[in-house]
Amino acid sequence: MILERSDQAISATDLQRQGKALLDRLQSGDQDKYVVMRDNKPACVMLPVTSYEALMDEIEDLRIDAIAAERAATLDPAKAIPLEIMLKKYGVE
Repeated sequence: MILERSDQAISATDLQRQGKALLDRLQSGDQDKYVVMRDNKPACVMLPVTSYEALMDEIEDLRIDAIAAERAATLDPAKAIPLEIMLKKYGVE
């Protein structure tokens, strides 16, 4: 759900008029996000940088998990290289 509380919704006009105050509230942690409404529809979401970075990190972790699951599902044990050989090959002991 993009809009969880009514205090998260702001109009594009309010964003223009109160931009600094809105950014200050996000930056200070007084507000967790704003959903900018245009023609009564969500146009964009404003988040503090820390929240955005946390979302991007979570997406990257999920992407890596999906790749690992896909590779594990298609693993051919006959073609697998034992860990000991890989460690030796790359000089890790």
